Amino acid sequence: MESMGKKKPRPRRSFTAEFKAEIVELCQRGDRSVGQVAKDFDLTETAVREWLKQAERDAGTGDGGLTTSEKDELAQLRRENRRLREDVEILKRATAFFASMP
Repeated sequence: MESMGKKKPRPRRSFTAEFKAEIVELCQRGDRSVGQVAKDFDLTETAVREWLKQAERDAGTGDGGLTTSEKDELAQLRRENRRLREDVEILKRATAFFASMP
């Protein structure tokens, strides 16, 4: 039985950095509210507000969160860290294997 008023969740979409920058610029001009820009482009208001916050961080005027370049660097360092941990685990196993040989 379907419940009334429940909508199917919208599939997750991804947007280019250029598109986000255009939306941020539209909001910063002040012609339209964030809600109106979101409605005009079929976006969620929350997503547009997050893009605005991130643009402010990148410009150095934000709330102290990570800039886009810092987020990219952090992701890269986490990937490298995970790979190095895997390498260490392999070396530990190899050491144990060769130490057990006569």
